[in-house]
Amino acid sequence: MKVHGLGLKGELAARRFLRKKGWRILERNFQCRWGELDLIAQDKDCLVFCEVKTRSAGMIAAPQESVTYTKQQKMIKTALYWLQSKEMDRPMRFDVIAVTADAKGHLAVEHLENAFTL
Repeated sequence: MKVHGLGLKGELAARRFLRKKGWRILERNFQCRWGELDLIAQDKDCLVFCEVKTRSAGMIAAPQESVTYTKQQKMIKTALYWLQSKEMDRPMRFDVIAVTADAKGHLAVEHLENAFTL
């Protein structure tokens, strides 16, 4: 499977996973000059900014390991910009959703809540 196609399938799996948990997806693939947020969701009264990483099984590093300090800082800046543009002041957190595809293309979703903080 091509990398881009796998990434799209991973994001779809992540959205479905969060909806099953009862979360509301507010926005996806939000972009600004500081970066991109894959998913912005609402978990009760908390805004959750999610990074979705998808990898094939057997890769040396787990998907969540690719969310580096630099990526985290970009996400924080982008999230603060999004909050300011929407004039929102609510509790928030940053989650990572790691999606792994096995050899048959079946996807496993691992949700790391509060993966990093401001």
